[in-house]
Amino acid sequence: MITTLLAAVFQLLLVLCISPLISGIIKTLKARLQMRRGPGVLQSYRNLFKLLRKQMVMPDTASWLFDAAPVMVFATAAVVGLLIPMITAQAPLSLFGGVLAVVYLLGLGRFFLALGGLDTGSSFGGLGSSREMTISSLAEPAMMLAIFTVALSANSTNLSEVARSAIGQSWRFLAPSQMLAFAALFIVLIAETGRIPVDNPATHLELTMIHEAMILEYSGPYLALIEWGASIKQLILMTLLINTFYPFGLSTNWSGASLAIGCGTYLLKLLILSTLIVLVETANAKMRLFRVPELLAVAFVLGALALISTFLF
Repeated sequence: MITTLLAAVFQLLLVLCISPLISGIIKTLKARLQMRRGPGVLQSYRNLFKLLRKQMVMPDTASWLFDAAPVMVFATAAVVGLLIPMITAQAPLSLFGGVLAVVYLLGLGRFFLALGGLDTGSSFGGLGSSREMTISSLAEPAMMLAIFTVALSANSTNLSEVARSAIGQSWRFLAPSQMLAFAALFIVLIAETGRIPVDNPATHLELTMIHEAMILEYSGPYLALIEWGASIKQLILMTLLINTFYPFGLSTNWSGASLAIGCGTYLLKLLILSTLIVLVETANAKMRLFRVPELLAVAFVLGALALISTFLF
């Protein structure tokens, strides 16, 4: 019991501390690749500290939903961070839920954020909320198909069991089903985190913005919680991608040596995946909004083919 509690505290601190760093690394790498100076790696931490010290401005039309949305976004993301294996194959709260719990908790946070955008009475909030729910309705099935492809090999939807099975069969990433599922989940990662070509987090143009439109009325600590929750969600999806398909470095217990090796390998895999995301963002332009469903349909087809191929091969 004490070991589980210490593991939960350690992983929660890791999630809270690493998530802004990964966002900063992606922004810095993107700026360097585009021959710009760009922000520093630690700029995300500075932005959070600055927002936490600022005073909030509340819309006149806001109700309790406006106050509940940032808390739910941050809380659900933090809880999901304890449900997935990061450093070791044993997630601290793996007994309380598996793949479905991860998807539903992330969906709950998104639902409250959409309600918060609608609650302000702003046309931009309604625009962003409708677009966000449309994209999520297309991305979540593709995400579930990709993860179920790996879960079939472990005969369990528990992510810890999936990770243990993957450690014993690390060669599986060469299988066609694994490659298809990886491609599907990578497209979902781009869509769920609002990155190019699906969305551009650096713009506030009303014709293109999705996530930014929902949070235009937020400021101060509420905006900090939303931004921090978005960084945690990005880290969670990246962790699912690297530890589910490439479980190198994961150990089966919480010991000192395994934690050191696991942390180093985990950070290295995150850096490689961040570089891949930056390359995709730099090599592509923002898609028209009406073409985004086509991209997510590709992810769904890839996930379906991956699931079918597990039965054929």
